[in-house]
Amino acid sequence: MKNNKITELFGITYSIIQGGMVWVSGYKLASAVSNAGGLGLLGAGSMYPDVLRQHIQKCKKSTTKPFGVNIPLLYPDIEKLMEIVIEEDVKIVFTSAGNPNTWTAKLQSHGIKVVHVVSSIKFALKAQQAGVDAVVAEGFEAGGHNGREETTTFTLIPMVKEKIDIPLIAAGGIASGRGVLAAEVLGADGVQIGSKFAVSEESSAHIKYKQLITELQDAATQLTFKELAPVRIVKNNYYNKLVELYTTNPTKEVLKYFYDEAKLKTGIFEGDVVDGKIEIGQIAGLIHHVESIQKIMTDLIAEYQSVKKQLK
Repeated sequence: MKNNKITELFGITYSIIQGGMVWVSGYKLASAVSNAGGLGLLGAGSMYPDVLRQHIQKCKKSTTKPFGVNIPLLYPDIEKLMEIVIEEDVKIVFTSAGNPNTWTAKLQSHGIKVVHVVSSIKFALKAQQAGVDAVVAEGFEAGGHNGREETTTFTLIPMVKEKIDIPLIAAGGIASGRGVLAAEVLGADGVQIGSKFAVSEESSAHIKYKQLITELQDAATQLTFKELAPVRIVKNNYYNKLVELYTTNPTKEVLKYFYDEAKLKTGIFEGDVVDGKIEIGQIAGLIHHVESIQKIMTDLIAEYQSVKKQLK
């Protein structure tokens, strides 16, 4: 967890990266994770260009430690978002949901470290060929957008490790010190954690969203919308309506309309946890409290060290 390829690459204390989640990862969350020794990421996917600039500037005022920006390449205004990242002298960018060849070289020409999120060996190799500095290999346990292959983190990490030479970050189903250690044993140089941080006090998500997540059990989520872009969501009233829609054998256009109409903002940011679209990982069943980032990080590190010592 300390003094490895990831801590060296980013200049951080612990190889723990906070996922750049939409409607969740604002400057308060990112700066708190960075101040606690990890790497905080701003979630640009839910930000207009001018809003991203504001969060970058506020993050700089809130921490002197390294932080980055996560940019899903399938979202609009990508050119403007990239321009702002360069203009504001952000040093680390995580990209996802798109071709890493498109932006990697340009970002690196401005001294930016680039990491790409993948869900398979095939895409990990493509990212490495594109010249990224590291990859995040994300199992389908993860919340939000996911790979179609439904490959679990436990199997994905060692398979990717076998094929690539660049640093590897594990994501999907990690929310404890035990999980961090397990990922390390499987070959990961670091971990990316989303769901646990999404429910933190510093997360910009609505308190009703956070409270809902702490009440979920192990079978509370489902990977769906595979015809479009697979996404893991909570089984609430919105999900039930989606199940009914599938019984009508809907076209992609109908599914897309249904997907677009239920904005994530409604569920995550505004707190409509009944009819809103709610994204979270399978690990939600292990999240029982809304806690500060400092406590989350302290507990993660303590459990990691304790279990590692026991195993020795």
